[in-house]
Amino acid sequence: MPMEGQKIGVIDYGTGNLRSVVKAFEHLGSTVRVLQSPEGLEDVDALVFPGQGTFDQCMDALQKTGFSQAIKEWILFGKPFFGICLGLQVLFEKSEEGEKPGLGLFPGIVKKFSLDYSYKIPHMGWNSVHWGDLKDHPMQVGLENSDQFYFVHSYHVESEEVNCHALKTTYGYPFLSGIFHDNCFATQFHPEKSQAKGLQIYQNFLQDIVA
Repeated sequence: MPMEGQKIGVIDYGTGNLRSVVKAFEHLGSTVRVLQSPEGLEDVDALVFPGQGTFDQCMDALQKTGFSQAIKEWILFGKPFFGICLGLQVLFEKSEEGEKPGLGLFPGIVKKFSLDYSYKIPHMGWNSVHWGDLKDHPMQVGLENSDQFYFVHSYHVESEEVNCHALKTTYGYPFLSGIFHDNCFATQFHPEKSQAKGLQIYQNFLQDIVA
């Protein structure tokens, strides 16, 4: 288990219920502080961003609260960051879901699934995540390519030049379902809704990235 007493800041910009994310980190022994502005970032060890809503709504809120610049600086300075769902998508350049630019920390755009009638949109439910040729990375402790996680999304990241390690999932065709680069980790799926394997990812983050 991770060290107790780690202070986790969870970004709340007013668009969703953060309870399941907060409870997951508390279950793993962390102290969680819900942040509605960048004030207080100096008092946390890691930043968690469970993005919800639409892309433009999210970017509007991040800009108005000051989190837009704060997240960029946090990640560029190599501090521990975990993005979830839309919290992954806004790290890229732009999205077909809106007109506003993303944070642009990684190259790539967010596109709507283009699938035939046999596939339901949104992509909702359990699906496998593949770590590629990565071996023995601390974030993969206790996890395998066959493990399944819970997804709820209509848009996905597409990047041909992603400058980080990319996790992949197939729904009609392969798409990027997670990234990690230095101390920045983000997933399209919801670890907090993915039972034991989801908690394992959070535990790895706390134990090997935050500690």
